[in-house]
Amino acid sequence: MLLGPAKLGRILGAALLLTTVSFAAEAQDAKVLKISHQFPASQNDEGDFRDRLCRKFAQEVESRTGGKIKFEIHPNSSLVKATAQFSSLRKGALDLSLVPLAYGGGEVPAVNITLMPALVSSYDEGMRWKDAPIGKELNKILEEKGIKLLTWVWQGGGVASIGKAVLVPEDVQGMKARGASREMDLMLKAAGAAITSMPSSEVYAAMQSGVLDAAVTSSTSLMSYRLQEFTKNLTTARDKTFWFMLEPLAISTATFNALTPEQQKIFVEVGASLEPFGIEQAEKDEDRAAVVFKEAGAQVHDMNQQQFDQWRKVAEASAYKDFAERVSNGQDLLNMALAVEQAQR
Repeated sequence: MLLGPAKLGRILGAALLLTTVSFAAEAQDAKVLKISHQFPASQNDEGDFRDRLCRKFAQEVESRTGGKIKFEIHPNSSLVKATAQFSSLRKGALDLSLVPLAYGGGEVPAVNITLMPALVSSYDEGMRWKDAPIGKELNKILEEKGIKLLTWVWQGGGVASIGKAVLVPEDVQGMKARGASREMDLMLKAAGAAITSMPSSEVYAAMQSGVLDAAVTSSTSLMSYRLQEFTKNLTTARDKTFWFMLEPLAISTATFNALTPEQQKIFVEVGASLEPFGIEQAEKDEDRAAVVFKEAGAQVHDMNQQQFDQWRKVAEASAYKDFAERVSNGQDLLNMALAVEQAQR
């Protein structure tokens, strides 16, 4: 039987209304969480791996929750400033962030151990923190302060200098330098540098204007922030480096506790599953940085064990001493971290 135009229109209108209501209900059903970080946006499989890790996390969680959880990703500090992300997580004002934990050292001094100079000497050693007493204590401290770690991401860092190469402590004498944490800055200051503090996202402008002579930051950030444009000498993290930072994907405990038990399980499992990706990409960036800076005309250098030991000696007399005296249970935390190193021998 053929339907008249009026009746057909009513049927189509009703179908469209049902579809619209269905889509609206589905959209209302989905929980949308915001992920913020300070790093440049990536494109597919190219670009800063930290942004790519966030996107992989979002995609997998959306899939495994059947679309019940969705994400908005805000790179380049476009939602929350770099130095405010740690605090925003703690307060529940931000859902997730891939955040350098040492940026929160002013609020939670214990986290400065995650960028303690010459303490972690390899990716393997850093990742073994996770299941060791030091990792369990860090998790406890952070969760009490409102932050839960989902993906442990360690990054080695190099030294970009607009002047001479930085390989031993005496090389930084008279330089204006950036270290990225209180303890890192204390070591550089003890070696004779003048310290200027800032997030890695501001280093480019500081080097361009002459505010900084040397900057220590992750190999990934060295490239993402195009520091090769000013660098005359690069000390890589390919062999030894005094700079290892924990930059995890973290979630506000307020956000995490609002998830269902099944969703919490998915978040934890997906977060852990991305750790091999994080390690692999961070290690690859050590070699990539050497190539990028050499092609830009910089002299590229690798630090050896003897040079590393010189930095360790300066760090022990400055940064380690300060941390042990100033931070509640600071010496205990240092002992736990050093126990991981000793167990490796």
